[in-house]
Formats: sequence, structure tokens, C-alpha cells
Amino acid sequence: MKVTTLALLVFTLGAVVLAEDSADAPKLKDTFSESERAAISGSQETHEFQAEVSRLMDIIINSLYSNREIFIRELISNAADALDKIRYLSLTDESILGDTKDLKINIKYDKVARTVTITDTGVGMTKKDLIKNLGVVAKSGTTEFIEAAASGADLSLIGQFGVGFYSVYLVADRVTVISKNKDDDQYIWESTANSVFTVAKDPRGNTLGRGTSIIIALKEDAEEFSDESALSKLVARYSQFINFPISLWVSSEVEEEVPVVAEEKSESSGEASGEDELEITEDEDDDKDAKIKTVKKTVWDWKVLNDAKPLWTRNPKDITKEEYHEFYKQISKDNAPPMDYIHFVAEGEITFRAILYIPSKVDPKIYDKFYEKSTALKLYVRRVLISDEFDDLLPRYLNFIKGVVDSDDLPLNVSRETLAQSRVLKVMSKKITRKVLEMLRKIATRSNKGDDDDESSGESASADAGETDYEKFWAQYSKSIKMGVMDDKKNKSKLTKLLRYMSSKSKGKFTSFEEYVDRMKEDQNKIFFQTGATVTHIEKCPAMEAFNKRGLEVIYMDEPIDEYTSQHVHEFDGIEPQNILRESLSLSESKDFKEKKEKYKDLLAWFKKIYGTAVHTVGVSQRLVTSPAMLAVSEYGWTGNMERIMKAQALNDNKANIYNAPKKIFEFNPYHPIIHEIDAKRAANEDDVELIELAHLLYDSAMVTSGFSMEEPEGFAKRVHRYVAFGLDVDPDAEVPEDEPVKIEKKDDADSDKEEEKEEAKEEAKEEAKEEAVAGEKEEL
Repeated sequence: MKVTTLALLVFTLGAVVLAEDSADAPKLKDTFSESERAAISGSQETHEFQAEVSRLMDIIINSLYSNREIFIRELISNAADALDKIRYLSLTDESILGDTKDLKINIKYDKVARTVTITDTGVGMTKKDLIKNLGVVAKSGTTEFIEAAASGADLSLIGQFGVGFYSVYLVADRVTVISKNKDDDQYIWESTANSVFTVAKDPRGNTLGRGTSIIIALKEDAEEFSDESALSKLVARYSQFINFPISLWVSSEVEEEVPVVAEEKSESSGEASGEDELEITEDEDDDKDAKIKTVKKTVWDWKVLNDAKPLWTRNPKDITKEEYHEFYKQISKDNAPPMDYIHFVAEGEITFRAILYIPSKVDPKIYDKFYEKSTALKLYVRRVLISDEFDDLLPRYLNFIKGVVDSDDLPLNVSRETLAQSRVLKVMSKKITRKVLEMLRKIATRSNKGDDDDESSGESASADAGETDYEKFWAQYSKSIKMGVMDDKKNKSKLTKLLRYMSSKSKGKFTSFEEYVDRMKEDQNKIFFQTGATVTHIEKCPAMEAFNKRGLEVIYMDEPIDEYTSQHVHEFDGIEPQNILRESLSLSESKDFKEKKEKYKDLLAWFKKIYGTAVHTVGVSQRLVTSPAMLAVSEYGWTGNMERIMKAQALNDNKANIYNAPKKIFEFNPYHPIIHEIDAKRAANEDDVELIELAHLLYDSAMVTSGFSMEEPEGFAKRVHRYVAFGLDVDPDAEVPEDEPVKIEKKDDADSDKEEEKEEAKEEAKEEAKEEAVAGEKEEL
């Protein structure tokens, strides 16, 4: 709907100036013959497009802007443009400033009258300018000024469409513009957003000196804007980095010592008797104290709202770390210093400046708001806020980055709330993302404290240098980097280098894939890892036994998100990662192991027969050393940890999980005595009930140690209880005797009568005592 409205607006605005630009229109291929064209030319009539002004104003007021508080930004931007114009003109003629040399913007409000007044000391407008700039929709005085200005002039003028002023009618019933230009008298322009406006000479004369004052008569439903707090917040949000001071007329209460009024002194001295005044001598200090009192007084004064300076416009080499930290506090409202920051200028197809920060602590709700628009990064155009809500200025996984981005030549739509070209936004996003990842890489590779490489370049600096910096970052933002590995295919290789995990050889510290590869054995061709609920669980998993024995390092992935991240890391430095729980794991086999596999073919078939559909297949394990059995998973099936994660989902459908259940692979240790004995008993009698129970108990224990949830805990408990009974020489099938029911003895009727008689006697005694007490009181009276 909004696109259609904007399209209509662009068409209508274009119609106003179409006649002027028709001569420069491109020549289209003519589909008529020369004779037909001559006939058309001889009879054609020329007409101009007509625009319905009231309808056009309605579109601008009600459809162009999504938020009505935007009027503050637009009017302050216009005022800043007027100040920039006078400053530019004064470079060649200083006398043009006259007596009004202060370049500023003042804002006043009146709650009773329900008005807001914005005044600037800019260039001002003549009567002709008022009619032309405010009376002709889409006529931008700023655009004309830029075109007329000398080439190469340093102008930071914002307005370009000529419709920003009309946003005031989002909140106004009537607007009065008073303006004074050096070349004309002071004039008053007024309108109520209908199809007419009035211009009159100000009968008060020159009250402004120079500049423009806009008086906004607010609508009834917009009276909240005639408030100090609301105006302060809006200026701080949209215009805190404007070059010129913006001041608000505010009130405050102060205590003041004032002399006691004569009437008060006469009342306190007690002269009501009418006697002649007596001459009383008092101590001089006491006399002074008696003549002074403290009262509260309301005073009004100008309060500057935009103390913050646009730090990004300065050379990074000239800015101290303390200034960067202070600027971070201003834009983030975070009292803690940032973990790190980067300041850069990007040039090319689009030129912009940016200062980006990593907060020292992660927002606890950052992942709850992962799919919402990011509000941590603010986009400015010539120091005026355009938006702080984005879907794609930064990838979602970098939504913890805070900072500002400012450009002088960013293409915007008419409402200046969004970028006009998504391609430009993609270019900006690509450059900003690359700079953030570069900052993270520098933190990760910075080797010792006092490394000045970053500071000497003027781009980045950290509160504390050294390897521990990245450990601090990883502790706060590890999930974000892991999400980036899953979401950002273009930067996956860079993000993979930023991953950190503990491993079987990292001695309780985090290690990178790069460090892992450096420690790999010569004959090792895979990066081994395992996922699990905790590091302790992974360390004690049976699958680790063969790797510990062979001295092969295994990376521990102990967070739920690692189950997803590991599926997106397909290679590192040309080496493929391998989950040691997967069926595809292949380790070197000895000649003896191959013989064992051949020996236990019948046992494999028997286990498969016993377990049935509970397992996908049965195999002889390469992973086991001390454990008799374990459960592995197929190449694309759920691990036990993944199964646990999926079952814990709030909206989990257990029925659907039947089809997604992991394809379990039962593996046994061919060297374990338990397996030898099971095979021997199987050879003697494969239908032995006790042996089958033992096989099921072995399967259940393998399920638990391999991280799977118990499918039938009742059956597992019964088997355990059965073998506990055997260990205690108790018959597991013996019946458990029932307890005798507790007998509740009934009281005889005679006993009940006796208790009732006792209660009645007690009540009678109480009544007699009360009567005696009352009689005693009567006698005393």
C-alpha cells in the first residue's frame, strides 16, 4: 500500500515540473511512419499535468511518513541547512552575519497554548522565498543553493526533496512561519494545510534580527509534544549530532535568600497594640538573620540538548581511547567501557564513516530478539538520524555490535526513513561486516600486551591486549559466531577460524581449529570432534577410549548449538571434520582386529536378531578399549545429544520424533571378556532366556553411556533389580507379601455417652462462674 502511495506521489510531484524538463527527455523509438507523425504533429494539442493540491498535501501528511514524531527531525534539519547557508556565505562576506553572529537553534514550548516554536539564526527567507519554497510543493531551496554554490564547497546540507517541511502537519492544526532575510523585511507565512496560505509583512518589524521562527499550533491528540521530556528525547534521538547547538527553554526550581517584607516584620514584632515604637538594641548578626528568608523560585533558562559531538568525523589518529569510551557511553547508555572498537572510513561506490563497538557484556535477551530488527546500529546522513532499525545493515549474528554509520551521499527515499536502493545497502553491509570480522581476527591473533599495531593504524584499540581478550569475547559472544557459521556462507571460512573449543589436549583451555591442525599426527587425515551435554560427559564417553589410547586429539563440542554448527563446518584448511560417534569413522585396523571381525560374524547376527528394530545395524567397534559396548549413529542420524535437545523443545511433537529418531548402531568390543562369555553361551544355547536378558541389559547400559535417553526405563529397572536379587541370593521371582490392613477400633455407645456428659458438665461450670461474677459486681455497686 505504501509503495503504491509513494509511486503516486512521485508521479504527482513529477507532473509539477514535467513541462520544464520535457525538452531534455530521452528520444524514444518512433513506431509511427513519417507521414503519420506529420499528421499527428499538425493536429496535436499541448497540456500540462494538473495536480490536485489538497490531495497532494493529504498524501504527504498521511502517507509519506510512518512516524509523526519525525517532524522534529525535519524542522531541525531545515534549520541546520539555513545555518549552514549563512555560514557558507559568511566565508566570503563576514558582514552578512550582522549583529546576529551566534549560529544556533532554539526550541520553546507552551503547554497552555499548546504550541512548539523552533527558531534558528540562519539565512532566513524573503517574501519571495516564502512563497516559492513553502508555497510550491517539492521545491527545495537547499537543492537550488547547492546548485548555485561554487563547485567543491564543503556543504553538509540535508534537504533535497522539498517536502520535509510539510511533515509538521502530522501534528499541527496551523503553522506560522516568521522569517527575516538581510535582503527583505520580516514576513509572516501561515497555513492550515489546506490549498491556500497567506503571506503578510510583520507589523512588529524586525524582531528576529535574522533567521526563521516556526510556531506550531498542535492538534489535540498531539499535545504530548509540548513537553520538555518528549522534546528532549526526540532531539537526542534524531539530532544529537547536528553541528549547531540546539537549546530548549526549560524551567527549574532554585532556592533563593530574599529579605523579609516590611509587613512580615511588623507582624512578627507584635505592634498590634498601637503603642509608640520602642528602640530595641539587638545583636547585629541576629538582626541580619531576622531580615533574610529562603524561598523556592521557578526560573527559566536555555538547556543545550546536543552536547555530543560527531566523533566519527575526526581523524582516528587524533582521538584518544578515553574519547572513544566516552562516545560509546553517550550512544549506548552503557556505563561499562566497550570490549573493543573500530573506527574507519569506507570509500568507493558509497563513502561512509563508522565507529563500531563490542560491548563488554552480552545483552541477556539478545538471542530472544534474534529475528527482530536490530536497534544497536544507528544510520546517519550528514549527522541526522535516518534509522536505527535494520534487517540487513549487519547480519543478524552480529546484532551485538553497537555504533554509528554516517554518509554524506546516501541515496534515500522521499521520507528519508529508508534507503532508496537495496543494492547500496548490500554494499555497505558487506564492508561493515568485513571490518567487524577483521576486528575480531585482530583480537584473536593479538599475541601480547602492548601490541600497538592496531592503535598505530588509528582503527582499533582494546582495553586489554593479549590472548585473554578473545577469551573474554568468546565467553560472551560464542553463540553469535556459531550462528554466523551457519548463516553466513560467504564469510564461513573467516568465522570458522574464530571458533574456539576445549579438547582432549588443550588442558582445560580453549583452542582453535588452526592450533588443532598444527598438533595433528602425521598419519591423521581428519579433525576429530564429539558433541555432548557437558565436557565431563564427553570425556567419559566410551567412544573416547580408542582416541585416548592412540593419542589422537578430540575437540569437545558441549553446547546445544554445536550440534547444528558442526553440520556446517565441512572442511578446515582442506581437512574434513569427523564426529567420532558417526558410523563413517575409520581408524587403522590391525591384522588381529580383522580376524576378530571375521570370528564374531555369528554373534553380530544374533545381536541383530535380539535387538530387532531397536538398532539400525550391529558392528565390531574400533572405538572401544575398556567398555564392552556402545551405541554409534548413522552418518545423518541424530546423536544422543541431538535427540535430547529435540525432545526438550517446547513445541516438540513426540509422534513426529518416531520418524526422526536416531538410527542407532550397536557396537561391541571384540576383546572384552563379557563379549567372549556372551558368545560362548550363545554358541551353547542361543535361546537361553537369561542370556537374552543379559544382552538387553548390555544394550541399555550402552545407551546410557553413549548419551541416549532410555526408551523403556521400566524394563531397564526390572533387569537391574533381577540381577541385584541374584547378587543377594534372593529369588527375583519371589512374591512380595502384602501388609495387613490397619484396623480402626470403633468406640462403644457407652463411651460416647460418658464423653458427652463430661462436656456438658464443663459448660455448666462455666455458666455458673459467669453468674457468680455478675452477682459480685452488683453487690459492689
